[in-house]
Amino acid sequence: MKNDLHNITPYGIMLCMVVQLTDVLTAISHPTRRAIIGQLANGPARFLDIAKPFDTALNAVTKHLKSLEKAGLIERRKQGREVIISFRGEPLREVAGWMNEYERFWNERLDKFEQHFKNNKKKEKKP
Repeated sequence: MKNDLHNITPYGIMLCMVVQLTDVLTAISHPTRRAIIGQLANGPARFLDIAKPFDTALNAVTKHLKSLEKAGLIERRKQGREVIISFRGEPLREVAGWMNEYERFWNERLDKFEQHFKNNKKKEKKP
């Protein structure tokens, strides 16, 4: 397998981040997947334990887990005959950081907007 690390550009890194964010946001967009994350936040679990609360086919739960795994939100490890599934929080922290940047951006814009109206109000009061 060829190592293409020397070809990584800032654009390539940004594109990779966008794909990762898209995968995470897609994964958390479904209520069942959010519920699975909620379960796993309490600790690792076996597949059947995760599937138990849902009134759906095991195949559907498998698809939800694949979506969470693609987003990097869960990891599986074999323990004897069973597969143990664990939650990984790092992708959610990355999304939170990305959203925080936009919160800061909009707060700055809204502060300027508010200041603009305060300045105009002061001008209107002066005779």
